[in-house]
Amino acid sequence: MTTSASIPTGSEGSIAHVDTVTDRLVSANEQYAAAFTDPGMDARPVLKVAVVACMDARLDLHAALGLELGDCHTVRNAGGVVTDDVIRSLTISQRALGTRSVVLIHHTGCGLETLTEEFRHDLEMEVGQRPAWAVEAFRDVDQDVRQSMQRVRTSPFLLHTDDVRGFVFDVKTGLLREIDPAE
Repeated sequence: MTTSASIPTGSEGSIAHVDTVTDRLVSANEQYAAAFTDPGMDARPVLKVAVVACMDARLDLHAALGLELGDCHTVRNAGGVVTDDVIRSLTISQRALGTRSVVLIHHTGCGLETLTEEFRHDLEMEVGQRPAWAVEAFRDVDQDVRQSMQRVRTSPFLLHTDDVRGFVFDVKTGLLREIDPAE
């Protein structure tokens, strides 16, 4: 275990780092903060919408949806799957921060289409402990969007389930394709 006492420090007491990706991100933040001005917003999204999407690095949600800072809440995870933690975030988004609509976005070529629940078994064999979470792998992205819409619509914790829509983002064209929940 590394403690702050055992981390080498630079000449002025700062922590000495090798140039890592995190170091580059922190440096970029310093540049961002130098020009930053408080936009004067609160945490309530202007458009009263929460977007649940995959964490895939190819999805630039704000650009793809024409969103600006402050327009929406964004919840991302592997696959954009509606899990208990997503329901937790949506419940807080709706009940405490005023959102009314939920947009679900999965995408083509998702990594969860290549995994199975065997992934959990392999982890258990490797580390000696079974993960408490499910992988939520899927073979049919459209059906998984339908399942996610159903999970949102039937959650007893969510107040607003009338405006829940699901889409598949095509990573090759940038277009959204809406999924009919009834199919």
